[in-house]
Amino acid sequence: VQLQASGGGLVQAGGSLRLSCAASGRTLSSYVMGWFRQAPGKEREFVGAISRSGGITYYADSVKGRFTISRDNAKNTVYLQMNSLKPEDTCVYYCAATRDGGTTSRGVRAYEYWGQGTLVTVSS
Repeated sequence: VQLQASGGGLVQAGGSLRLSCAASGRTLSSYVMGWFRQAPGKEREFVGAISRSGGITYYADSVKGRFTISRDNAKNTVYLQMNSLKPEDTCVYYCAATRDGGTTSRGVRAYEYWGQGTLVTVSS
Protein backbone atom coordinates (compact mmCIF):
# COMPACT_ATOMS: atom_id res chain seq x y z
CA VAL A 1 0.00 0.00 0.00
CA GLN A 2 1.22 3.51 -0.84
CA LEU A 3 0.49 6.32 1.60
CA GLN A 4 0.39 10.05 0.92
CA ALA A 5 0.16 12.46 3.84
CA SER A 6 -0.98 16.04 3.36
CA GLY A 7 -2.44 19.00 5.22
CA GLY A 8 0.58 20.29 7.08
CA GLY A 9 1.37 23.96 7.35
CA LEU A 10 1.97 26.91 9.63
CA VAL A 11 -0.50 27.61 12.43
CA GLN A 12 -0.49 29.75 15.54
CA ALA A 13 -0.47 28.21 18.98
CA GLY A 14 -3.99 27.28 20.00
CA GLY A 15 -5.03 26.72 16.43
CA SER A 16 -6.09 23.60 14.56
CA LEU A 17 -5.03 21.58 11.55
CA ARG A 18 -6.31 18.43 9.95
CA LEU A 19 -3.90 16.07 8.29
CA SER A 20 -4.98 13.50 5.74
CA CYS A 21 -3.39 10.26 4.69
CA ALA A 22 -4.62 8.84 1.41
CA ALA A 23 -3.87 5.25 0.52
CA SER A 24 -3.60 3.58 -2.84
CA GLY A 25 -2.79 0.13 -4.02
CA ARG A 26 -4.65 -1.77 -1.33
CA THR A 27 -7.88 -1.44 0.61
CA LEU A 28 -7.13 0.56 3.72
CA SER A 29 -9.63 -1.36 5.83
CA SER A 30 -7.13 -4.23 6.07
CA TYR A 31 -4.69 -2.10 8.05
CA VAL A 32 -4.36 -0.56 11.46
CA MET A 33 -3.28 3.00 10.78
CA GLY A 34 -0.93 5.05 12.89
CA TRP A 35 0.36 8.57 13.04
CA PHE A 36 3.88 9.40 14.13
CA ARG A 37 5.89 12.59 14.33
CA GLN A 38 9.52 13.55 14.34
CA ALA A 39 11.21 16.75 15.41
CA PRO A 40 14.67 17.69 14.12
CA GLY A 41 17.34 15.70 15.91
CA LYS A 42 14.86 13.51 17.73
CA GLU A 43 13.51 10.03 17.27
CA ARG A 44 10.22 9.40 15.57
CA GLU A 45 7.50 9.12 18.16
CA PHE A 46 4.06 7.58 18.24
CA VAL A 47 1.09 9.94 18.14
CA GLY A 48 -1.86 7.60 17.86
CA ALA A 49 -3.49 4.74 16.02
CA ILE A 50 -6.88 3.62 14.84
CA SER A 51 -8.29 0.14 14.39
CA ARG A 52 -9.27 -1.30 11.04
CA SER A 53 -12.94 -0.50 11.51
CA GLY A 54 -12.30 2.85 13.16
CA GLY A 55 -14.01 1.83 16.36
CA ILE A 56 -10.92 1.91 18.56
CA THR A 57 -8.33 4.65 18.89
CA TYR A 58 -5.22 4.91 21.01
CA TYR A 59 -3.17 8.01 21.71
CA ALA A 60 0.09 9.09 23.22
CA ASP A 61 -0.37 10.94 26.50
CA SER A 62 1.15 14.07 24.98
CA VAL A 63 -1.73 14.49 22.53
CA LYS A 64 -4.63 12.83 24.32
CA GLY A 65 -7.64 15.12 24.45
CA ARG A 66 -6.26 17.40 21.72
CA PHE A 67 -5.79 15.12 18.73
CA THR A 68 -8.35 12.83 17.13
CA ILE A 69 -7.76 10.11 14.57
CA SER A 70 -10.54 9.01 12.26
CA ARG A 71 -10.83 7.08 9.05
CA ASP A 72 -13.06 6.77 6.04
CA ASN A 73 -12.44 3.35 4.56
CA ALA A 74 -14.71 4.10 1.61
CA LYS A 75 -12.37 6.94 0.69
CA ASN A 76 -9.24 5.02 1.69
CA THR A 77 -8.24 7.93 3.87
CA VAL A 78 -7.22 8.45 7.48
CA TYR A 79 -7.29 11.79 9.27
CA LEU A 80 -5.52 13.40 12.17
CA GLN A 81 -7.44 16.33 13.62
CA MET A 82 -5.14 18.45 15.76
CA ASN A 83 -6.61 21.03 18.10
CA SER A 84 -5.11 23.31 20.73
CA LEU A 85 -1.77 23.08 19.00
CA LYS A 86 1.36 23.95 20.92
CA PRO A 87 4.81 25.00 19.67
CA GLU A 88 6.14 21.64 20.87
CA ASP A 89 3.84 19.94 18.35
CA THR A 90 6.07 21.30 15.58
CA CYS A 91 7.24 18.19 13.74
CA VAL A 92 7.08 16.29 10.51
CA TYR A 93 4.04 14.06 10.78
CA TYR A 94 3.93 10.61 9.18
CA CYS A 95 1.13 8.18 8.62
CA ALA A 96 1.84 4.48 8.70
CA ALA A 97 0.04 1.21 8.16
CA THR A 98 0.36 -2.22 9.69
CA ARG A 99 -1.39 -5.29 8.41
CA ASP A 100 -0.62 -7.57 11.33
CA GLY A 101 -0.23 -5.17 14.23
CA GLY A 102 -2.84 -4.12 16.75
CA THR A 103 -4.28 -0.73 17.58
CA THR A 104 -1.93 -0.43 20.55
CA SER A 105 1.13 -0.92 18.34
CA ARG A 106 3.22 2.16 19.03
CA GLY A 107 6.65 1.10 17.88
CA VAL A 108 8.04 2.31 14.58
CA ARG A 109 9.01 -1.23 13.68
CA ALA A 110 5.43 -2.43 14.02
CA TYR A 111 4.41 -0.56 10.88
CA GLU A 112 5.34 -1.86 7.45
CA TYR A 113 4.25 1.04 5.27
CA TRP A 114 4.96 4.76 5.62
CA GLY A 115 3.91 7.98 3.98
CA GLN A 116 6.41 10.68 3.08
CA GLY A 117 5.61 13.07 5.94
CA THR A 118 4.06 16.50 6.14
CA LEU A 119 5.48 19.40 8.14
CA VAL A 120 3.46 21.07 10.86
CA THR A 121 4.86 24.26 12.32
CA VAL A 122 3.21 25.87 15.34
CA SER A 123 4.24 29.42 16.10
CA SER A 124 4.07 30.90 19.59
